[in-house]
Amino acid sequence: MTTAKDAAARDERTMPKGRDLYVILGALMLAMLLAALDQTIVSTALPTIVSDLGGLNHLSWVVTAYLLASTASTPLWGKLGDQYGRKRLFQTSIVVFLIGSALCGLSQDMFELIVFRALQGLGGGGLMVLVVAIVGDVVPPRERGRYQGLFGAVFGVSSVCGPLLGGWFVDNLSWRWVFYINLPIGVLALIVIAAVLPATRDRERHRIDYLGTLLIVGWAVGLVLMTTWGGTQYAWSSAPIIGLAAGSVLLIAVWLLVERRAAEPVMPPALLVNRVFALGAAISFAVGFAMFGALTFLPIFLQIVHGVSPTLSGVYLLPMMLGMLASSIGSGQLITHFGRYKIFPVLGTPMIALALYLLSGLDETSSTLEMSLRFALLGFGLGLVMQVLVIAVQNAVSYEDLGSATSGVTFFRQIGGSFGVAVFGSIFSNQLASHIEGLARVLPPGFDPAAVQGNPKLLDRFPAEVKNSVLHAYAQSIDSVFLWAVPVAAVAFVLTWFLREVPLRASSQTPDYGEGFGAAPTVRSSRHEMERVLSELMRRDPKARELYDRLARLCGVALPAGSVWALCRIAKDGTVAGRDLADRAGVTVGEGRPYVDRLVTAGYVKRRDGTLAITASGRGVAERLFAARREGLCRHVDGWEPEEHPELADVLTRLAEASLGDDEDGGLLRTEPAGATRRA
Repeated sequence: MTTAKDAAARDERTMPKGRDLYVILGALMLAMLLAALDQTIVSTALPTIVSDLGGLNHLSWVVTAYLLASTASTPLWGKLGDQYGRKRLFQTSIVVFLIGSALCGLSQDMFELIVFRALQGLGGGGLMVLVVAIVGDVVPPRERGRYQGLFGAVFGVSSVCGPLLGGWFVDNLSWRWVFYINLPIGVLALIVIAAVLPATRDRERHRIDYLGTLLIVGWAVGLVLMTTWGGTQYAWSSAPIIGLAAGSVLLIAVWLLVERRAAEPVMPPALLVNRVFALGAAISFAVGFAMFGALTFLPIFLQIVHGVSPTLSGVYLLPMMLGMLASSIGSGQLITHFGRYKIFPVLGTPMIALALYLLSGLDETSSTLEMSLRFALLGFGLGLVMQVLVIAVQNAVSYEDLGSATSGVTFFRQIGGSFGVAVFGSIFSNQLASHIEGLARVLPPGFDPAAVQGNPKLLDRFPAEVKNSVLHAYAQSIDSVFLWAVPVAAVAFVLTWFLREVPLRASSQTPDYGEGFGAAPTVRSSRHEMERVLSELMRRDPKARELYDRLARLCGVALPAGSVWALCRIAKDGTVAGRDLADRAGVTVGEGRPYVDRLVTAGYVKRRDGTLAITASGRGVAERLFAARREGLCRHVDGWEPEEHPELADVLTRLAEASLGDDEDGGLLRTEPAGATRRA
């Protein structure tokens, strides 16, 4: 029977190291960057895309199609990766993403672009969820928190750089390069992954909830279509709109029934009746609604009403993105320090509402300073809310629901983004048509507002009265968008007052900033989430020497820290050549010998022909050390009893085994212990 200790030792030995590890991580970060960028890079290119392809009424679907496809597919990619091997599935997701990107760049009309954006989003969902899982396959437990934090930073970079890059490509190449740029970078990542990433041998069987996923897509698309077409292509009281509403409600009811019976539901129904989760999901929906809606329509306002270039429109958005990053990181740090979290969404949601109201007052005469301050206020308010909702939900659910609750909050944020873009687009199109119709007396025959959207300089051909009237019509239309969003943020503010604050457990004080930067749908099982949390907490451990000394005292073992490390290492390996042990520690055989001599003298290890073997008494001492380490980790999961959750108990055992005697601590053998005698 394979023990947790044997599995941990085997996993650590097979993990790539040195240059191979850094090459793999670089390729993974490139893939993650591609998927994250494609949620924001299109925003500043949208006006030009609409001008080239037409279809102003379908503008919002260019963003919505990607969001819906990536959000709905992430649970499937995660479970399929566990079941069939993450390397193979990751390569497949890259290929799907690249095919979608190439086809987006080749699109000849808006319908083609929307379909291919959905295909691109399907691959992007796989990239985002599998990257995080693969990090757990290639990085030792103690280091996972640090490296997964780097991937969170990727989302921060993408949220800032996406609008800038999109604008730069439009100005200097063409809007099609927004998609073509993915091809060389994605091919490079694909080649590196194929050459360097080892295939994992472990497989985890799942009963995948295909029907639940299809039903989610069905009701989400139905509701988004209803909000897109209502009041524009069809009257709100028309048969198509009523039919979409009724059909979506029916699909939601069927989905809830299916999820109740599913072995591994995409969204466990028990979560939906959990008060903290329900409130967190509703607030998260409102936040996504405001954020993605603003990111889509602010570039249109800047490029048309103020006549700035696509690149500069990305620069103008920097205060919003930087404000979001600053408040997201800052609130996470303050929560960790003080253990309080409710105050942040209570402050953040009214900031969002106020910022949206102020944005609704912008016009063609607004100064750069006025716009920048309002953009920054919106970003700051968003950052105060997004990360905190994940923390609140994680802190309030049972261990079994930890993974589902985390992914559920980010899922509703993405769905809210889809609805936000669709609703904003419907309001914008409706208002613009109304305002343009009201200007019929001053506009020339055949005037096309979509042409102006792609090339605002066309207005220079018309008299000043015409130009000013059209710019004002655009400003009023986009102002209406933000004004209608204010009540959504206000409802979110009311909901925050009902968010129950409970004492923060240690495991909730390790935020994943990727979840808080807005563009990241998170899909992790409870096991993977707990491994991430504990590995991050282990990074806060005292220095290695202090840790091993403390464990030795707790277990009544009279050994120096270096000998404790060597004992744990030998116990995990069973037998090991002395030279191999020294190599693992990064020391010479002479430097390590005094520590091993202590173990041999105490009868914990036998030395024969240069090979070291653990003895029965040595294994007993090592087991006590591992148990003490496990007990220390147990304190971080206070409130979740490992005895009641076999999976959690296994995670604690494996991490305790893996974190003692690992190569990172081998440097303890460089200093000779006091009183040791050196032997040739």
